[in-house]
Amino acid sequence: MTVHAMTAGEVAKKVIHQEPLFLLDVRNEDAYQDWKIEGKSVSHMNVPYFDLLDGVEEILDQLPSDQDILVVCAKEGSSIMVADMLSEAGMTVSYLQGGMKAWSEHLEPVKVGDLPDGGELYQFVRIGKGCLSYMVLSGNEAAIVDATRMTGVFEDFAASKNATITNVFDTHLHADHISGGRRIAANTGATYWLPPKDATEVTFDYEPLEGGNVVAVGRTSIDIHALYSPGHTIGSTSFVVDESYLLSGDILFIDSIGRPDLAGLAEDWVGDLRESLYARYKELSQDLIVLPAHFMKMSEMDDRGRVAEKLGTLYANNHGLNIEDEAQFRKVVTENLPPQPNAYQQIRETNMGKITPEEEEQREMEIGPNRCAVQ
Repeated sequence: MTVHAMTAGEVAKKVIHQEPLFLLDVRNEDAYQDWKIEGKSVSHMNVPYFDLLDGVEEILDQLPSDQDILVVCAKEGSSIMVADMLSEAGMTVSYLQGGMKAWSEHLEPVKVGDLPDGGELYQFVRIGKGCLSYMVLSGNEAAIVDATRMTGVFEDFAASKNATITNVFDTHLHADHISGGRRIAANTGATYWLPPKDATEVTFDYEPLEGGNVVAVGRTSIDIHALYSPGHTIGSTSFVVDESYLLSGDILFIDSIGRPDLAGLAEDWVGDLRESLYARYKELSQDLIVLPAHFMKMSEMDDRGRVAEKLGTLYANNHGLNIEDEAQFRKVVTENLPPQPNAYQQIRETNMGKITPEEEEQREMEIGPNRCAVQ
């Protein structure tokens, strides 16, 4: 039987549409426990590749007979060998093309909604990393917020919409993934915007993103006024698009809030974080749809594949927004921090322009889950 290679895009669509999927993950247990493909209809089994070198006979009765099996490894080589053995044993089996590295890099564009005068807003879901990027389309222009380093996806999508990318924004200096903002700007001639308080050590030119900026995209305005929202970083800035959507960066998530320690300043910035969430955001319309830059769990995704929720709903349900005592808030935020993202210092230096790693090294730096939220 021929073993089928399933792409990361095919797997992403199954996960988003909640189609049943059984995964045999043959990575070592520590890698599997740290980071794996997850979803509401995903089932798992972890058996390290080295335990299968003598054959797959011992696990055949543990595998489903009524369901296709997807074998997963780090880069694809081990999964191909295991898939071949399972196929020879009569199982219907596929392997993940490119392995977890490919899964980490896949971006799935999902339409969030329409904007006035025919505009559209798209969320690009990096499902294997939990990153969320955005594209605002209006007329024949496009703006991108928090782009990942897979820049071709954004450029190709804008071209498919007959739009020119005119502006690229980063809500803050990222520490968990490498930004594609500067590269897109260089490729397209777009203006690259970055909060100046996060950019004190950068080695390149940029347009300062400050309170008071109102940037037009076609017939749509991205209003940045009064949404300087420090806490995750000292320069973190939020966006309101057409008085309907709040792009919250890494300040506010669906089930959690942003961590303030990725520049080593948790004690200093926790007060800024509380001020942003409990004062600045409180002044905004509770009907705004919050669109964060990350998600932590597949349960945060709705049945259309979007990660989005009304601000008022988050104030009602998000624990991080309901800690009345300031001392307790400080304690919760500073004592419930997950491990810092893999290679986060090198990622920050890359986003500052201080170092320029080769492409394969950049891929290795980003491998693993995002860890931008308080637990």
